[in-house]
Amino acid sequence: MTAGAGTRDVRGERSGAGPRTARRDAPGRRVPPAKLVVVPAVVAVLLSATYLWISHVQLDAIARNALAGGNVQLRQHVVLTAVSTFWVLLVAVPLGVALTRRGLRRAAPAATALANVGQATPAIGLLALLVIGLGIGPSTAITGMVVYAVLPVLSNTMAGLRAIDPLMVEAARGVGMSAAGRLLRVELPLAVPLILAGVRTALVLNVGTATLATFVGGGGLGDLITTGIQTQRMPVLVLGSVLTVALALLVDWLASLAELVLTPRGLEGG
Repeated sequence: MTAGAGTRDVRGERSGAGPRTARRDAPGRRVPPAKLVVVPAVVAVLLSATYLWISHVQLDAIARNALAGGNVQLRQHVVLTAVSTFWVLLVAVPLGVALTRRGLRRAAPAATALANVGQATPAIGLLALLVIGLGIGPSTAITGMVVYAVLPVLSNTMAGLRAIDPLMVEAARGVGMSAAGRLLRVELPLAVPLILAGVRTALVLNVGTATLATFVGGGGLGDLITTGIQTQRMPVLVLGSVLTVALALLVDWLASLAELVLTPRGLEGG
């Protein structure tokens, strides 16, 4: 009877508050309330102040035309950022995994050096070089953004996989896991925090680099910024700059939330 009572206690039938409390506490621990509200509040204040300022400024015909709905290419900027980051993940994560395998480890320094050259090259110069071979258009801009942002994800993927305790991999091998099973169920989950940090960096880089897409016919918020500079219309320049800053802050905020949510339990502080 004592054992039975103990079993009922462990299962929570008689004192069920313990397990239910643990389940309630977990989400709050993983996503702090301050992280949910601070950045959106700052962005809202920034956008509101910009809107109020522009609405009280006398705009001439040139400024009004530049600020017309079709010329504020926020959606195109988001598309450029999302598509380029997708290709960065598609290239950098599998390549980083491959370069930590036994057969390709010797190629890792050369691959990292090549990716470092892509990021060390000034972004505007890289886009200009790509125009020679690819012509003008959004695809050229996306290619340049991928080359420019691949290094953080590649290096963090490799660093995350290399930082895993070899004893854990050996233990997984000892229980009969295949190479693919060890990678998918042990190595990649443990490397997730570093990989996500690299993805977050790449996202913010791409938001900034996308402003240069205007020079290769890629569109984006860079159109507003260059138009404001060329026509010397301060409201146009300010709106393009503020929207870029706000987008970068929101993207970094969303990436930080994804980093918290997707990081396996027990690794949040890693």
